[in-house]
Amino acid sequence: MAESMEQRDLSRSGTPIPVPTLPRLPVVALGMSLGVFLALTFVVCVLFDLWFPEAAMYPTWARLLPGFTWLTWPSFFLGLVESFAYGWYVALIFGPLFNYFASRFGQ
Repeated sequence: MAESMEQRDLSRSGTPIPVPTLPRLPVVALGMSLGVFLALTFVVCVLFDLWFPEAAMYPTWARLLPGFTWLTWPSFFLGLVESFAYGWYVALIFGPLFNYFASRFGQ
């Protein structure tokens, strides 16, 4: 019993070597970040369209955001929600794919 205790102590002696961890993307943080980024971008684009109607992007928004029409409050909030959802869509696809390939081909 005494020998096994000494062996256990010897196996734990010394300086621990840091083990490099593989990069991982937290999907929830990525989803919230991309969702808020795209929602804020939508708001900025709508404001830009209101300030500069000759350079309006709302025909593009109407093609990218199903149900969006220019410009009513319900349509604005629908575009805001859909922009946020697009951010989550990207995060839910890209995050796990990145984590998979990082673990498979990582350092």
